Amino acid sequence: MTENIWGDIVTARNLIEILNDTVQKYSDRTALIIDKQYITYGQLNRAVNAVAGLVKKAGVGKGDKVAVMLPNIPEFVYSYFGVIKNGAVAVTLNTSSTPWELTHLLNNSESKLLITQASQVKKFQEARSELLSCHQVIAIDELNQNQGLFTETDFPEVSEEISPEDPAVMVYTAGLTGRPLGAVLTHRNLCSQAEVVQATVQRNPGDVILALIPLFHTFGASTNMLLAIRSGCSMFMMDRLKMDSLFSAIEREKISYIAAVPRLYMGMIFHEKASKYDVSSLEVCITGGAPMPPDFLPVFEEKFGVKAIEGYGLTEASPVCTFNMLDKDPKIGSIGIAISGVEIKIVDQRDNELPRNQIGELVVRGENVMQGYYKNEKATAAVIKNGWLHTGDLGRMDEDGYVFLTGLKKRMVISSGFNVYPREVEAVLNMHPAVKDSRASGKEDLMRGEVVKAQVVLKEGHSADEKEIIRFCKTYLSGYKVPREVEFVQELPQLNESEI
Repeated sequence: MTENIWGDIVTARNLIEILNDTVQKYSDRTALIIDKQYITYGQLNRAVNAVAGLVKKAGVGKGDKVAVMLPNIPEFVYSYFGVIKNGAVAVTLNTSSTPWELTHLLNNSESKLLITQASQVKKFQEARSELLSCHQVIAIDELNQNQGLFTETDFPEVSEEISPEDPAVMVYTAGLTGRPLGAVLTHRNLCSQAEVVQATVQRNPGDVILALIPLFHTFGASTNMLLAIRSGCSMFMMDRLKMDSLFSAIEREKISYIAAVPRLYMGMIFHEKASKYDVSSLEVCITGGAPMPPDFLPVFEEKFGVKAIEGYGLTEASPVCTFNMLDKDPKIGSIGIAISGVEIKIVDQRDNELPRNQIGELVVRGENVMQGYYKNEKATAAVIKNGWLHTGDLGRMDEDGYVFLTGLKKRMVISSGFNVYPREVEAVLNMHPAVKDSRASGKEDLMRGEVVKAQVVLKEGHSADEKEIIRFCKTYLSGYKVPREVEFVQELPQLNESEI
């Protein structure tokens, strides 16, 4: 088991305390930057209070669920904290969700309200007839443009008594049985993450951090948004990865910190025009969400002159579990050591701890572990046993407590940092009238880590081509889950016991 070398880290009682503390200290400092628009912490706080008022007017109270389906725009931050300020739970949804996926997410979470963009309202309308509890939608970007949330005076500041164990956020993660499960994260979970990430990367109010990976993902929320607000940084918001725009932003805004998936760093390495930009402001780069090809970390550091460290996490752990340390040379190929407040061990199939350097399942216990899957005690009990979260990842731990991942215990594809469970893809493939059976798996991809590949057995007398199957999947599945390649076979290969 790992030893804790971090010392005691004091955490706030809830996320609103973190926001209020930073607003009080740095009200006039820039909090958010987007399209050369600069939003101060004071303006951010007024917008949060306005959204909190809107949510309260919609009949939302403590413990209720509010779905937030927004990209990396300021309104995401306003909505996230505005919901939480009411004591409600922010259900952060992937913006690429299809109406079919959205129906399940809203019904399963029992959300009472959806906050989204005007351009996404059509999805809600298509799903409306199947929705059980969510009968209201707010197009927050349109509202902000028309009325201006910064200047809103109708809504008094909303305040609820929020304890550390109260749910704060629900994030849906791929489910082993084929439908996504809602991981319930508490204020304690997320406050501890904000503190530990800050202790690791040591940012200050003069820093500008890049928020490119989606904030609806726990990785983006904890290592970018919550870090920025905890440390009083400015957060430069981007929603799409375009290399010239990225390099221009680093140069113009003097971005000093990036936390992102390997795809971003690989793109930077291979970008032909990289040498034309001044990226000397960069100080720390964190990579996570998917394995970084080990050979490329030193290449990135040498090319851009910046420290790059790898960490590890999963949605059910809020998400960060390990980090390499800035003040130590990383062990190439390692995901680092356990963060403060977290214990890690490697166990066999009977949950017995294994000796160092033996391969087994990575299990985690600590302040970061979720409360459980919403409305699914069986699924929760399958992954949290005696307080230990079973990650489904295989690895080993060396004599110094550094963890090395070696594979997956569960059948899963990791594409650009997003988890895809093959059973969910197979369930959709099998809905096609021409498909008798199917198998989804991962195919290696240098930029994305993996992409989804499908093998399909057609029903006798039926026909379909690759384009038709992919087009069908796009109707029901988010883009990153859709197969990039379809192979038609006579029969499917047998799964081994570990893949079932």
